Amino acid sequence: MSTAPSRVDITDVAAALLVRLMEQHGPLLFHQSGGCCDGSSPMCFPRNEFRLSDRDVYLGDVAGTPFYMGANQFEYWAHTHLTIDIVKGRGGGFSVEAPEGVRFLIRSRVFSDEELTFLAPVTYGDQHNTAP
Repeated sequence: MSTAPSRVDITDVAAALLVRLMEQHGPLLFHQSGGCCDGSSPMCFPRNEFRLSDRDVYLGDVAGTPFYMGANQFEYWAHTHLTIDIVKGRGGGFSVEAPEGVRFLIRSRVFSDEELTFLAPVTYGDQHNTAP
C-alpha cells in the first residue's frame, strides 16, 4: 500500500439512496455527533441548513457528499474505517432519509497496522462552506 486509505466509504445501495435524496433536497452532508438521540448514527442534512463547528472533523466525501464527525466521537473512532449503509426502519433523528422508511448506519472495521501508517491527517471545521 502506498496511498492513504479512505476513512469513510458508502455501499452501493446507500449511494443510490443518497443520489435520490440529493435530487429532492439539493447538496447534503453527513454528520455523526456521538450524542444521544441516534448520535452514534450518521445523520444526513441539507448542506446549507447544518452549521458545522471548528471541532467537527472532516473524514472525506462519499458519493459527492462530505462526512463529518464530532471531535469527541472521532477520538473513539480514529482507528476505524467507516462504511455508510442503510437498513429498514426509522431512526430517532431528523435525518433526511427518515421518510423513506430506512436509516443510515455505520459499519466499521479497525484499520490494519499498514493502513494506519498511510492515513492522511484529518482536518477540523467546515471544509464545504455550509454557513448560509
